Amino acid sequence: MTATTVQAAPPGKKEGRGGAWLSLLAWVVGILFVLPVVWMVLTSFHSEANAAQNPPAVFAPLTLEGYREFFSGGASPWPPLLNSLTASVLSTALVLLLAIPAAYALSIKPVKKWSDVLFFFLSTKMLPVVAGLLPLYLFAQNAGLLDNVWLLILFYTSMNLPIAVWMMRSFLSEVPVEMLEAAQMDGANLTKTLRSVIAPVVTPGIAATALICFIFSWNELLFARVLTATVAETAPVFLTSFVTSQGLFLAQLCAAAFVVSLPVLVAGFAAQDKLVQGLSLGSVK
Repeated sequence: MTATTVQAAPPGKKEGRGGAWLSLLAWVVGILFVLPVVWMVLTSFHSEANAAQNPPAVFAPLTLEGYREFFSGGASPWPPLLNSLTASVLSTALVLLLAIPAAYALSIKPVKKWSDVLFFFLSTKMLPVVAGLLPLYLFAQNAGLLDNVWLLILFYTSMNLPIAVWMMRSFLSEVPVEMLEAAQMDGANLTKTLRSVIAPVVTPGIAATALICFIFSWNELLFARVLTATVAETAPVFLTSFVTSQGLFLAQLCAAAFVVSLPVLVAGFAAQDKLVQGLSLGSVK
């Protein structure tokens, strides 16, 4: 009686096929995410008549009319852009100044009931923002802070601080204990330890946290829409002015959206290496 042997396929070929399918899926998902942005940029270079055609005029003549209207229209875009930049940068800096020591106290030198503190931070994100909008508006009104960019800085800092603490704690937990013990034996105080020992190790995590906080602050609309008017108007609020009762100026809106998105895109490309390294640290993947 002859025994037949069944040869299994080499594991390398199976893994190769699986990797190829995953790569193909990643490309498809990436294209689906990028396609709306590409379509927005293409529409911004069309005239209003061509941008409003249905079906879309993909090969319509290109023009800078939308950008000219955006920069030289009735309202200048520079004050809203400057307000968004000021609120985003300053709030991100404040978040990092507060989140790094807090994360240090919750990871490297944990305080009592540190897990309860972390979940308290997380619970502040469970309340819908619109539910607290009226009390915040009344507070701003009584404090005389309506239409003030410093009020946005305060709110953006409090909005992003819980996320930053959670992220920085996961990054700081990866710092080798031996480095901290060596710094302690050399007589380094807390400030010097944070600045000279911990900060260089978790620089990718700090960059990732800063970029995410900056994006959240730059894109925020609800607070800015309700609590500002003309003085502290931000870029997302300025974008809503292109949707009027006269109709939707699609080409101008796409041009404005592309210009407003540029700071975030530039920051993302500039920090992409640090972002990938930072998001691969700790438990944040």
